[in-house]
Amino acid sequence: MFLLLQQVPDLAADSTQSLPVEESVSFLDTLMQGGIVMIPIVLLSIFTIYLFVERVITLRRAHADRDFVMARVREYIKAGDIHGAITFCDSQDKPLTHILQHGLERLGRPISEIQEAVQAAGKHEVYELEKRTDLLASIAGIAPMLGFLGTVTGMIEAFQEIQRLQGNVNPSVLAGGIWEALLTTAAGLIVGILAIFFYNFLVGRIRSSVNDMEGSATDFIDLLQQPVAPSARYEQPLV
Repeated sequence: MFLLLQQVPDLAADSTQSLPVEESVSFLDTLMQGGIVMIPIVLLSIFTIYLFVERVITLRRAHADRDFVMARVREYIKAGDIHGAITFCDSQDKPLTHILQHGLERLGRPISEIQEAVQAAGKHEVYELEKRTDLLASIAGIAPMLGFLGTVTGMIEAFQEIQRLQGNVNPSVLAGGIWEALLTTAAGLIVGILAIFFYNFLVGRIRSSVNDMEGSATDFIDLLQQPVAPSARYEQPLV
C-alpha cells in the first residue's frame, strides 16, 4: 500500500509531462501564417488608414462658416472696400475664400470673366479636396483580390503536399493548411471593407463642402450684379 502511494505522484508527474502544452501565438504571427501575399495586404491596410486620416484633416481644415464669410464679404463690397475683402479672404485661407478672392481680384471686368474665374477656381479647389480619394476606391477592389490570390496559392501548396505524401495526410494537418490559406481572404476583405467605408465617408463630406462652395459662388455673382451706391463704387484692385 505504501508503495502504491509513492507511485501516485510519479504517475501524476508523468501524465502532466505527456499533456501537450499550447503555445501562445501573437496576432502578427497569425497574420504571417497567411504567406507572402499577406505582406502587401498589411501594407495596404496601413496606407488606407493614412489616406483616411490625411483626408479627414484636410477636409476639417477646409471647412468654413459659409454664412459668416459671405456676410463679411458682403459688408466689404457694399462699403466699396474691395482691398479689405481680398485681405479678409486671404487671411481665412479656405477653399471657399480662395474662390471668392479670385472673383474679387477681377472686379471691374465684365461679369462673365468674373464668373469664369470663380468657376475655374472652384474646379481647382474641388480637385484638391478629392485628391487621393480614388486610391481608397482602388484599394477597396485590390485588397480582396489579393486575399483570394493568397488563398488560391495556399490551397495549391496544400494539395501539392497531399500529392507528395500520396494521400497519407493527417486531417488536422490538412485543416491547418486550409485555414492558413483562408487568412489572406479574411484579411483582404477586412481591408476592402474599411477602404470602401472610408471612401464613401469622404465622398459625403466632399459633396457637402462642394455644395457650400457652389452656393457661395452663386451668391457672390448675384451680389456683384446688385446696384451699388455711388459712394461705395469700387474700382478694379491692383493685383
